[in-house]
Amino acid sequence: MTAETKVRQLAKKVFKALEAEFGRPACPLNFRSTEQLAVAVILSAQCTDERVNLVTPALFERYADMPALAAAPVEELEKLIYSTGFYRNKAKNIKALAEILVRDHAGLVPEDFATLTKLPGIGRKTANVIMAEAFGKAPGITVDTHVKRIAKLLGFTRSDNAVVVERELMQIFEPALWRDLPLLLIFHGRRTCIARRPRCSECTLRKICPSAKPAQ
Repeated sequence: MTAETKVRQLAKKVFKALEAEFGRPACPLNFRSTEQLAVAVILSAQCTDERVNLVTPALFERYADMPALAAAPVEELEKLIYSTGFYRNKAKNIKALAEILVRDHAGLVPEDFATLTKLPGIGRKTANVIMAEAFGKAPGITVDTHVKRIAKLLGFTRSDNAVVVERELMQIFEPALWRDLPLLLIFHGRRTCIARRPRCSECTLRKICPSAKPAQ
């Protein structure tokens, strides 16, 4: 059996085990439109999903769509999103995004990955989330700190570069799994495989994870 075959077999076992634990994962961000999702994902950078979900109701109540956000004073946006951190840069990106969508896309988020990544505040990670959650497509795999860290622990990558990690995971996992995989790894990282204190003895992957710590 080749090393590549072993890795892919491990990948199938990992996905099956996490799916059994968490089921089909739902997006943890609250939104009612693709445009709201784009804003929420921008706000989620260096911020918890829980905090974003506390902030967005007031934001979307005052500025319900892209034309409203495009016309909003950036100072008002800063006040509304202050608690998400990096609020000045996020407010600037949200307003710039809204202005471009209104001007070039009839106020709607385009259903095209390459176009998305050219918009303010939207990189590969954000574009992958939007494509998966809003359009039901997964052109790639969303890679955040949890995904990158756990992928390394499982031996799927040695890289710290998100683009490299994404490419390597795409080579290991079947495309049909690309949408659910990152959410399963994120939930696993929050509940069990915690960065500074992993609960290996409680982990559903403890028998197959090459980095599992022996029981004390």
